[in-house]
Amino acid sequence: MATTSIFVNLQISDIATTRSFWSALGYTFNEDFCSEQSVSLEIGPGIYAMLLTPDHFTTFTVRPVASGETEAILALGVESREEVDRIADAALAGGGAKAQDPQDHGWMYGRSFLDPDGHHWEVTYMDLSAAG
Repeated sequence: MATTSIFVNLQISDIATTRSFWSALGYTFNEDFCSEQSVSLEIGPGIYAMLLTPDHFTTFTVRPVASGETEAILALGVESREEVDRIADAALAGGGAKAQDPQDHGWMYGRSFLDPDGHHWEVTYMDLSAAG
C-alpha cells in the first residue's frame, strides 16, 4: 500500500495566537508551508493541520464556511496517560477551553479541549492489551 499523508485544513483567526498555543503543547510547524496567511502544524509523520486565516481558507472552497459549530472532532492518539494530561493541561493553560469531562475506561483514557478558535480536539491513550 502506498504511503498517504493527511492535511486537515482549519480556519483560524490569528497566526501568532495559533503558533503560541500549539508550540506550548510541544508541536512544531513545517516552515516550508507557512506564510502570513497560514501555518502548517506538524502533528506526526505525514499528519498535518493546515491552519488558515479566514480570507485564505475561503479560497479552498465554494461552499459557505461554518462558524461556531462543531463540524469535526479531531483526535490525537498519544503513548501514555501522562502525555494525555500534559497536552490537555498545556492546552487549558495556553488559552484553550475544556470541551468534555475526562473519560477513563481503564484501558482507554482521554481528555478534550477547544483550541482558541473553537476547534474540538480529543487526546487519547489506549492500552489495547488491557481492552476487554
